[in-house]
Amino acid sequence: MGGSWLQYVAGGLTAGAIYALVALGFSIVYHASHAINFAQGEFVMIGGMSAVSLVGLGLPMWAALPLAVLGAAIVGLLVQRLALERAQARGQADVVTLIIITIGVALFLRGLAQLVWDKRIHALPAFSGSEPIPIGGATVLPQSLWVLAGATLAVLALGWFFNRTLYGKAMRATAINPLAARLVGVSTRGVMRTSFALAAALGALGGVLTAPITFTSTDIGVMLGLKGFAAAMLGGLGSFGGAIAGGLLLGLIEGLGAGFISSSYKDAIAFVVILVVLFLLPGGLVGARRSDRV
Repeated sequence: MGGSWLQYVAGGLTAGAIYALVALGFSIVYHASHAINFAQGEFVMIGGMSAVSLVGLGLPMWAALPLAVLGAAIVGLLVQRLALERAQARGQADVVTLIIITIGVALFLRGLAQLVWDKRIHALPAFSGSEPIPIGGATVLPQSLWVLAGATLAVLALGWFFNRTLYGKAMRATAINPLAARLVGVSTRGVMRTSFALAAALGALGGVLTAPITFTSTDIGVMLGLKGFAAAMLGGLGSFGGAIAGGLLLGLIEGLGAGFISSSYKDAIAFVVILVVLFLLPGGLVGARRSDRV
C-alpha cells in the first residue's frame, strides 16, 4: 500500500509540473492583459511536435529542444502581433473578444499542425535512458526527474526575470497600471508581445519535457490546455505562485484519484476542480490577482 501511494504521488508530481508550466503561461498573459489565452495548450503541442521533427531530421537532442521552444515562442509572438494586437488597434477589442480570438487561434494552429505533421502519435526519445529508478517504495522514470528539474529551473528563471531585470519590472508595472507605465516610457505593446512569447515558450517546454513519457500528437493541446487552465484557476488566475501550487496540487489530486478510485476518471478530475473552485474558491487558493485599470 505504501509503495502504491508513493507511486501515485510521483506520477502526480510529474504531471503537476507540466500543468504548472501551462498554468504559468495562462497567468503571464492574464497578468499583462486580463485576457485568457485559450491557445496556450497548442503551444504545448507545437513544442513537442517540433522537437520530434527536429530530432527526426538528425539534430542532437541538446540542439533540437531549445529550437523547438524558440520556435513556439516565435509563434506566440506572431499570434499576439498579427491577431490580438491588430484587433485591439482597430476596435479596442474588449476582453471577451480577445478570448474568442484566442479560441479561434487555437483551432487554426491545430488544423495547421495536422497539415504540417499528421494525426498520428509520435514518440520523443528519453533524455537519459528509460530504466526506472527505485525511490523509496516507488519507481520513477529518469524522464520524470527531467520534468521536475526542467520545471523548477524554468520557475526560478522566470522569478529572476520578473524581479531582477529592468524589462521584467517594466512588465510588472504594466500589469499594475498600463497608463502610468506608458507615461514613464514603457512600451506596453512590447510587454504584451513578450508576455505571449514567454507563455508560448513555457507551454512548449512542457510539451518537450513530457513527450518522452506520454508521447505527443497534434491533439494533445486540448486536454493539457484545459488542465493548465484548471490549475491556474485552482491557484488563483494571475498569480504566479498560485499557478505553480495549483499545477502541483491538481497533478497530485489526479494521480491519487486515478490510483485509489479509477483511472477512468483521470481526465474528469480537472473539470471537477474547475467547478469546485468556481463555487467555493472563486479567487483560487492564493487569490486571483486583481487590479483596477484607469
